[in-house]
Amino acid sequence: RNLLFICSMNRLRSPTAETIFCETEGISVDSAGLNRGADVILSAEQIEWADLILVMEKMHLRKLNEKYQQHLKGKRIIVLGIPDDYEYMDEDLIDILKRKCKIYL
Repeated sequence: RNLLFICSMNRLRSPTAETIFCETEGISVDSAGLNRGADVILSAEQIEWADLILVMEKMHLRKLNEKYQQHLKGKRIIVLGIPDDYEYMDEDLIDILKRKCKIYL
């Protein structure tokens, strides 16, 4: 099962998710950002690869639909509701990600 985590810049939230879940048995994980200047800018190939797309905020879902609608047919997208209030690998962020993603792993 392939999980794709998306945030704005791919510097804090989605890379943290990728790091903490990359060793989880039975899943593969990737991450990307939606904004210009993101460390890893989301590609159509990543969307095609993903079985499940997890975005951090509702605005990410909106941007995803605006920019990549033609690639999203049949894709399951989850809004995690995690604001941009955390640093990379912040303990609180890790706890929130583990709690919110538990049912998808």
